[in-house]
Amino acid sequence: MSNIKDKSIQLFLDELASKSPTPGGGSVSALMGAQAAALVSMVCNLTIGKEKYAEVEEEMRALLQQAETAREKLIALIAADVDTFNNLMSAYALPKETDAEKLTRSEGIQQALKLATQVPLECARACAEVVKLSHSAALNGNLVVISDAGAAVMSAYSGLKSAALNVYINTNCLKDSDFVKTTLLDMEDIMNNVDVLAEEIYQIVRAKL
Repeated sequence: MSNIKDKSIQLFLDELASKSPTPGGGSVSALMGAQAAALVSMVCNLTIGKEKYAEVEEEMRALLQQAETAREKLIALIAADVDTFNNLMSAYALPKETDAEKLTRSEGIQQALKLATQVPLECARACAEVVKLSHSAALNGNLVVISDAGAAVMSAYSGLKSAALNVYINTNCLKDSDFVKTTLLDMEDIMNNVDVLAEEIYQIVRAKL
Protein backbone atom coordinates (compact mmCIF):
# COMPACT_ATOMS: atom_id res chain seq x y z
CA MET A 1 0.00 0.00 0.00
CA SER A 2 3.02 2.27 0.26
CA ASN A 3 2.77 2.79 -3.52
CA ILE A 4 -0.86 3.88 -3.31
CA LYS A 5 -0.22 6.65 -5.84
CA ASP A 6 0.62 4.02 -8.43
CA LYS A 7 -2.46 1.85 -7.90
CA SER A 8 -5.40 1.98 -10.26
CA ILE A 9 -8.85 2.62 -8.85
CA GLN A 10 -9.85 -0.87 -9.94
CA LEU A 11 -6.94 -2.51 -8.12
CA PHE A 12 -7.61 -0.53 -4.95
CA LEU A 13 -11.29 -1.50 -5.00
CA ASP A 14 -10.44 -5.13 -5.68
CA GLU A 15 -8.12 -5.17 -2.66
CA LEU A 16 -10.76 -3.39 -0.61
CA ALA A 17 -13.37 -6.02 -1.49
CA SER A 18 -11.07 -8.98 -0.86
CA LYS A 19 -10.65 -11.10 2.28
CA SER A 20 -7.59 -9.08 3.21
CA PRO A 21 -8.26 -6.76 6.17
CA THR A 22 -6.22 -4.03 4.46
CA PRO A 23 -6.97 -1.67 2.94
CA GLY A 24 -10.09 -1.10 5.01
CA GLY A 25 -12.28 1.62 6.43
CA GLY A 26 -9.37 3.70 7.68
CA SER A 27 -7.82 3.92 4.24
CA VAL A 28 -11.20 4.72 2.72
CA SER A 29 -11.66 7.54 5.23
CA ALA A 30 -8.37 9.09 4.14
CA LEU A 31 -9.23 8.52 0.49
CA MET A 32 -12.55 10.32 0.88
CA GLY A 33 -10.72 13.24 2.43
CA ALA A 34 -8.12 13.27 -0.34
CA GLN A 35 -10.87 13.21 -2.97
CA ALA A 36 -12.57 16.12 -1.23
CA ALA A 37 -9.35 18.13 -1.21
CA ALA A 38 -8.86 17.38 -4.91
CA LEU A 39 -12.37 18.64 -5.64
CA VAL A 40 -11.64 21.88 -3.78
CA SER A 41 -8.50 22.22 -5.90
CA MET A 42 -10.52 21.67 -9.05
CA VAL A 43 -12.96 24.41 -8.11
CA CYS A 44 -10.01 26.72 -7.47
CA ASN A 45 -8.30 25.86 -10.74
CA LEU A 46 -11.50 26.54 -12.68
CA THR A 47 -12.00 29.86 -10.91
CA ILE A 48 -8.47 31.25 -11.07
CA GLY A 49 -7.84 33.23 -14.24
CA LYS A 50 -11.50 33.92 -14.92
CA GLU A 51 -12.21 37.64 -15.35
CA LYS A 52 -15.59 37.25 -13.66
CA TYR A 53 -13.86 36.03 -10.48
CA ALA A 54 -10.88 38.41 -10.48
CA GLU A 55 -11.84 39.84 -7.10
CA VAL A 56 -11.43 36.48 -5.37
CA GLU A 57 -8.42 35.22 -7.35
CA GLU A 58 -5.88 35.85 -4.60
CA GLU A 59 -8.08 34.06 -2.09
CA MET A 60 -8.61 31.14 -4.45
CA ARG A 61 -4.89 30.79 -5.07
CA ALA A 62 -4.29 30.58 -1.33
CA LEU A 63 -7.14 28.09 -1.03
CA LEU A 64 -5.63 25.96 -3.79
CA GLN A 65 -2.34 25.74 -1.93
CA GLN A 66 -4.10 24.72 1.28
CA ALA A 67 -6.18 22.10 -0.53
CA GLU A 68 -3.12 20.57 -2.17
CA THR A 69 -1.30 20.40 1.15
CA ALA A 70 -4.29 18.64 2.69
CA ARG A 71 -4.54 16.26 -0.24
CA GLU A 72 -0.92 15.16 0.08
CA LYS A 73 -1.33 14.60 3.81
CA LEU A 74 -4.44 12.49 3.32
CA ILE A 75 -2.82 10.43 0.57
CA ALA A 76 0.00 9.63 3.00
CA LEU A 77 -2.55 8.63 5.63
CA ILE A 78 -4.08 6.03 3.29
CA ALA A 79 -0.82 4.10 3.44
CA ALA A 80 -0.19 4.94 7.10
CA ASP A 81 -3.48 3.31 8.08
CA VAL A 82 -2.45 0.06 6.41
CA ASP A 83 1.01 0.17 7.99
CA THR A 84 -0.33 0.71 11.51
CA PHE A 85 -2.88 -2.07 11.12
CA ASN A 86 -0.20 -4.47 9.92
CA ASN A 87 1.95 -3.51 12.91
CA LEU A 88 -0.98 -4.26 15.20
CA MET A 89 -1.48 -7.67 13.62
CA SER A 90 2.22 -8.38 14.09
CA ALA A 91 1.90 -7.52 17.78
CA TYR A 92 -1.06 -9.89 18.16
CA ALA A 93 1.04 -12.61 16.51
CA LEU A 94 3.82 -12.39 19.12
CA PRO A 95 4.40 -15.54 21.21
CA LYS A 96 2.52 -15.83 24.49
CA GLU A 97 3.75 -19.04 26.07
CA THR A 98 5.62 -17.60 29.05
CA ASP A 99 4.72 -14.78 31.42
CA ALA A 100 7.53 -12.66 29.95
CA GLU A 101 6.26 -13.28 26.43
CA LYS A 102 2.73 -12.43 27.48
CA LEU A 103 3.91 -9.15 28.98
CA THR A 104 5.95 -8.26 25.89
CA ARG A 105 3.02 -9.12 23.65
CA SER A 106 0.56 -7.09 25.73
CA GLU A 107 2.84 -4.04 25.76
CA GLY A 108 3.40 -4.41 22.01
CA ILE A 109 -0.32 -4.57 21.33
CA GLN A 110 -1.00 -1.50 23.44
CA GLN A 111 1.72 0.49 21.71
CA ALA A 112 0.49 -0.59 18.28
CA LEU A 113 -3.07 0.34 19.25
CA LYS A 114 -1.94 3.83 20.18
CA LEU A 115 -0.36 4.29 16.76
CA ALA A 116 -3.44 2.81 15.12
CA THR A 117 -5.53 5.38 16.98
CA GLN A 118 -3.35 8.36 16.13
CA VAL A 119 -3.60 7.78 12.37
CA PRO A 120 -7.40 8.01 12.12
CA LEU A 121 -7.30 10.95 14.56
CA GLU A 122 -4.98 12.77 12.16
CA CYS A 123 -7.22 11.72 9.28
CA ALA A 124 -10.25 13.16 11.05
CA ARG A 125 -8.38 16.40 11.70
CA ALA A 126 -7.34 16.68 8.05
CA CYS A 127 -10.86 15.93 6.83
CA ALA A 128 -12.26 18.60 9.15
CA GLU A 129 -9.83 21.06 7.62
CA VAL A 130 -11.04 20.13 4.14
CA VAL A 131 -14.63 20.70 5.25
CA LYS A 132 -13.60 24.25 6.16
CA LEU A 133 -11.75 24.69 2.87
CA SER A 134 -14.82 23.63 0.94
CA HIS A 135 -16.67 26.51 2.59
CA SER A 136 -14.50 29.03 0.75
CA ALA A 137 -14.89 27.06 -2.47
CA ALA A 138 -18.67 27.11 -2.07
CA LEU A 139 -18.75 30.83 -1.34
CA ASN A 140 -16.42 32.04 -4.08
CA GLY A 141 -15.99 29.24 -6.61
CA ASN A 142 -16.94 29.32 -10.26
CA LEU A 143 -20.68 28.66 -10.45
CA VAL A 144 -20.13 26.28 -13.35
CA VAL A 145 -18.52 23.80 -10.94
CA ILE A 146 -20.14 24.88 -7.68
CA SER A 147 -21.78 21.48 -7.26
CA ASP A 148 -18.27 20.05 -6.94
CA ALA A 149 -17.73 22.21 -3.87
CA GLY A 150 -20.81 20.47 -2.46
CA ALA A 151 -19.41 17.08 -3.36
CA ALA A 152 -16.18 18.09 -1.64
CA VAL A 153 -17.82 18.91 1.66
CA MET A 154 -19.89 15.73 1.64
CA SER A 155 -16.84 13.59 0.90
CA ALA A 156 -14.73 15.32 3.56
CA TYR A 157 -17.53 15.03 6.10
CA SER A 158 -17.93 11.31 5.39
CA GLY A 159 -14.19 10.81 5.73
CA LEU A 160 -14.21 12.63 9.05
CA LYS A 161 -17.10 10.66 10.52
CA SER A 162 -15.64 7.37 9.29
CA ALA A 163 -12.21 8.15 10.74
CA ALA A 164 -13.87 8.98 14.06
CA LEU A 165 -15.33 5.48 14.21
CA ASN A 166 -11.82 4.02 13.97
CA VAL A 167 -10.67 6.27 16.79
CA TYR A 168 -13.55 5.12 18.98
CA ILE A 169 -13.09 1.40 18.33
CA ASN A 170 -9.37 1.53 19.06
CA THR A 171 -9.66 3.58 22.25
CA ASN A 172 -12.05 0.93 23.58
CA CYS A 173 -9.14 -1.51 23.57
CA LEU A 174 -6.58 0.74 25.22
CA LYS A 175 -5.59 0.51 28.88
CA ASP A 176 -3.86 3.90 29.13
CA SER A 177 -6.74 5.98 30.49
CA ASP A 178 -4.85 9.28 30.16
CA PHE A 179 -4.11 8.62 26.49
CA VAL A 180 -7.73 7.63 25.89
CA LYS A 181 -9.05 10.73 27.65
CA THR A 182 -6.76 13.05 25.70
CA THR A 183 -7.55 11.34 22.40
CA LEU A 184 -11.31 11.49 22.91
CA LEU A 185 -11.09 15.15 23.90
CA ASP A 186 -9.12 15.82 20.72
CA MET A 187 -11.73 13.95 18.72
CA GLU A 188 -14.51 15.92 20.36
CA ASP A 189 -12.74 19.16 19.53
CA ILE A 190 -12.33 18.12 15.89
CA MET A 191 -16.01 17.16 15.66
CA ASN A 192 -17.21 20.36 17.31
CA ASN A 193 -19.74 22.13 15.07
CA VAL A 194 -18.71 20.13 12.00
CA ASP A 195 -22.22 18.75 11.50
CA VAL A 196 -23.67 22.25 11.39
CA LEU A 197 -20.90 23.56 9.14
CA ALA A 198 -21.19 20.71 6.64
CA GLU A 199 -24.93 21.22 6.32
CA GLU A 200 -24.47 24.97 6.01
CA ILE A 201 -22.00 24.52 3.16
CA TYR A 202 -24.28 22.02 1.45
CA GLN A 203 -27.15 24.50 1.60
CA ILE A 204 -24.93 27.31 0.26
CA VAL A 205 -24.18 25.16 -2.75
CA ARG A 206 -27.78 24.02 -3.12
CA ALA A 207 -28.98 27.63 -3.20
CA LYS A 208 -26.61 28.41 -6.07
CA LEU A 209 -27.76 25.61 -8.35
